[in-house]
Amino acid sequence: MSTLLIILRKELRGFFLSPLGWILLTLVTVMQGWSVSSAMKALQDAPIPESLVYIVFHMPQFWFYFLALFPLITMRLFAEEERAGTLETLLTAPVQTSQLVLGKHLATLCFYLLLWIPSFLQFQIFGLLTNLDPPFSAGSLVGAFFLILLMGSLFLAIGTFASALTSSQIIAGVITVGLLFIHYFLGYITAIYGDQFPAASLFHHISASEHLRDFSRGLINSRTVIYYLTATAFVLLMTHHALNYRRWKS
Repeated sequence: MSTLLIILRKELRGFFLSPLGWILLTLVTVMQGWSVSSAMKALQDAPIPESLVYIVFHMPQFWFYFLALFPLITMRLFAEEERAGTLETLLTAPVQTSQLVLGKHLATLCFYLLLWIPSFLQFQIFGLLTNLDPPFSAGSLVGAFFLILLMGSLFLAIGTFASALTSSQIIAGVITVGLLFIHYFLGYITAIYGDQFPAASLFHHISASEHLRDFSRGLINSRTVIYYLTATAFVLLMTHHALNYRRWKS
């Protein structure tokens, strides 16, 4: 456990000692602020039956920057270690591969959660500035951020896996972007081809946009929770095997 915490602290500290961490924090804050202001303008221009939370997380710009976050956070995890020549030292040190994988993944997850604190506060500020009841329920807000946590855990695991495959940060980033966009667009298969084929329910089950739609309405589905947790564990297990292969080679 102490080794895991050492790795977690080292990686987490690295985010805040580099400009990238602060750039990402600024990016998320600004882009979420843009999404919130655009959603409020949409509510002002015409009556919309959905809550402010639902509209914010369905603005086009949200998915654009949301999916771009993960390669930026994860591409350096193992690729930078290999480029600097420290990965071989880590793999031959008395450190369990599971501790290395979990430590790095938990560090990225902690940093990822910190990025969303300003966004959460933006929703809270609404009532303070307007003296009006916010146009969303606590359930929709909690549901949306809970799903963002679940999606983040899986997408960060995918980025961690990609970084473990190569010594190039650029290649790791490209692999991550490719896998995330494939996952995202698989959720639109039923929108393109309809529901009249045997695997339609599978594509509904993995659709990130449908998950966010439901959770931002306060509808938390246990099957969706299990899907993200199971998929995260599976991808981290693949990362574990990829690093073990490197350990055996060294």
